[in-house]
Amino acid sequence: MLLYNIHRPRPPRPMKRSSALLDAGAIALSGLCLLHCLALPLLAAMLPLMGVWAEAEWVHALFVAIAAPVTGFALWRAHRQHRLPVLAMAAALVGLLLLLAGAMGWPSHEAETPMTVVGSLLLASTHVWNAWRRHRH
Repeated sequence: MLLYNIHRPRPPRPMKRSSALLDAGAIALSGLCLLHCLALPLLAAMLPLMGVWAEAEWVHALFVAIAAPVTGFALWRAHRQHRLPVLAMAAALVGLLLLLAGAMGWPSHEAETPMTVVGSLLLASTHVWNAWRRHRH
């Protein structure tokens, strides 16, 4: 007797290159934020000129202004293809809020670096998780 599976699983959708580029861009931006917060203060101690740029408030605002739309668009596209877990959306939102709070110097100037580092790590890990999920499907 010949058995044939009439319910063959559909082949996986090919990964969209633009989604991969968005995630890669968002990971790179998070890495730049992390580098800015951790490496630039060390360089600033050696090079007084770098200290001016490291402490410039516009740098923080620029990183947040770039990270927010890139993250939002990348996760929105990923959510359209495969529903994202609530934890991924929450991690991205908390990461963005921490970056924003750090850029605004809230609640204090002393909390700026830890908040920005944690926010950058949350965003980067969310995009890495999203890229891993996309490759798995």
